[in-house]
Amino acid sequence: MKYFAPSLFLLTALAFAQPVLAHDTTDSVVRGTKHFGERVLISGLAGPWEVTWGPDDRLWVTERTGKRVSRIDPVSGDQSVAITLSEVSAPGAQDGLLGMALHPELLQGTGNEYVYVAYTYVDEGEGAVSAVSDTNSPYRYLYAKIVRLSYDEADGTLSNPVDLITGLPTGNDHNAGRLKVGPDNKLYFTNGDKGNNQITNFCQPIEAQRLPTQQELDDENYVSYVGKSLRLDLDGSVPDDNPEIAGVVSHVYTYGHRNPQGIDFGPDGTLYSTEHGPKTDDEINILKPGSNYGWPHVAGRQDDNAYVYARWADATTPCADLQWENVGIDPSVPLEAESAFTKAFVPPIATLFTVESDYDFHDPACGSINFICFPTVGASSVEYYRSEGEGIPGWDQVLLVTTLKRGSLYVAPLNAEGQATSGHMRRYFQSENRLRDTAVSPDRKTIYIATDSSGLAEAVGGGVTKTMRNPGAILAFTYEGEGTAGEDAMTDLPRRSEPTPHGAQTAASGREGAAGMPPRFTAGQAAIGKTAYKSYCAVCHGNTMTDGAFGTPLAGEYFEGEWSGRTVADFYVYAKTMPPESPGSLPDSTYVEIVAYVLQINGFEAGDAKLPLESEALGRMTIR
Repeated sequence: MKYFAPSLFLLTALAFAQPVLAHDTTDSVVRGTKHFGERVLISGLAGPWEVTWGPDDRLWVTERTGKRVSRIDPVSGDQSVAITLSEVSAPGAQDGLLGMALHPELLQGTGNEYVYVAYTYVDEGEGAVSAVSDTNSPYRYLYAKIVRLSYDEADGTLSNPVDLITGLPTGNDHNAGRLKVGPDNKLYFTNGDKGNNQITNFCQPIEAQRLPTQQELDDENYVSYVGKSLRLDLDGSVPDDNPEIAGVVSHVYTYGHRNPQGIDFGPDGTLYSTEHGPKTDDEINILKPGSNYGWPHVAGRQDDNAYVYARWADATTPCADLQWENVGIDPSVPLEAESAFTKAFVPPIATLFTVESDYDFHDPACGSINFICFPTVGASSVEYYRSEGEGIPGWDQVLLVTTLKRGSLYVAPLNAEGQATSGHMRRYFQSENRLRDTAVSPDRKTIYIATDSSGLAEAVGGGVTKTMRNPGAILAFTYEGEGTAGEDAMTDLPRRSEPTPHGAQTAASGREGAAGMPPRFTAGQAAIGKTAYKSYCAVCHGNTMTDGAFGTPLAGEYFEGEWSGRTVADFYVYAKTMPPESPGSLPDSTYVEIVAYVLQINGFEAGDAKLPLESEALGRMTIR
């Protein structure tokens, strides 16, 4: 069931539902059915990174490579540049002008007319310590800092930059950089692990577990602040009530992080965070003071699924003589299972996504750029959302998570206490974009999303694209109404009216099987079907059938709406149309076995009787 043609993909947005599903696997994601109108508010921005709604009813935006803070009219899209920060250095893809936070009393007449920004800069002065040994590297003396700017309402400009903290460690990868003012009037900042232990940094050890010493803190040496979240007073100092970790009270609030690019507060002060995983397990976390989040020993939960900690720097073969591979580990590299980590750590409340250890990471759809096809989504931000009785119905308490690789907004519902996810995640706005950050209008009905100017993302028809649909833009998605399970509410995809994929009609199509017998198949058929599915179908439909990345989801929310009451013959005929480039290319018995496996995944139990090959017999079986 492999297929890549975009026109075929757009017409096949079916889904199924599984009776009981883990909330952090791809099985937990279904296509959302709410309808949104979309418009491009502004385009041509130089890497919009942070977007937030201001007290002046403007969108405040940072541009990562443009080095600007702007105010944008949410109706007309008119841009007013408040300041250009020439000190910003942006030599790569994860540095430059990053996070921004507005003082909670901005424009309230209290004198606190302040805006806080975080960015990377170059410091080659006395005492500067090089982050890399390559003397020609643009990252050699690259650091991060947090700066306070003063706002002049009369002319709409920012000025008078005041350094709050400087010399924060950074690198050519995983700089995180999200900045927020909490309800306690403290600054919260995320800093990644610099991308060590992978790609060009594979010989550099990860130091996300390293904690600052008192001497380092006294010397204002922040080398240990990688892989951490920080909590600062508004003047940059260490708050007196910060957690004491390993005997030291520093700026460190939490540790053991990989690349935590998103943070946001709930109304009760709960601090939510999103974090990039390696090949699996992007995380949604709740950050608790002084806590360890496990990286690099644990990715996601401590389940020993599809992740081991490979210590490249400790290889028996000198690391410099090795070749790092995206989907392979040299035999000389020591490996550590997640279960070997015995220290206390806080697991995520959800992952995007966890897969089994036999998952095949070699995806031909992505060629040599395999990481785009990995079951991570590139979680780039998080925003707490609640409808408050007038916003988007049903979103009473959810997290909005933008994604870079998947070009989508994931909506994760929370339980009543806001301390765990509850129910299916839903996927919206899939397009060939890299979605960076969100802001929500005061009426709670419009979601503004910033998009990257360039990069790599999942192509809608499968594989990888380097061409962004809306490069450097702010997109506005306004709620228009509710859909149904038979409709595809992805804004950039056409509404589907065909009763079967590609508009195909069959003799068994329709609802005439509503009074028929339940499906039957054997465990042996499902087992053979699983092997066949993973060989021929998983490349498009995903190993768990529901991420819908390259093809029709085959499990998820729409089982009742699309296939309940239909016959097994309907689905068998549909299965034989795959893959589109060579339908019917497999033996009939193989299609039957794949159908058996799909039925099993959707909650049907195997029995003693085989699923037959005859169309008439299949037509007497009803999917319920």
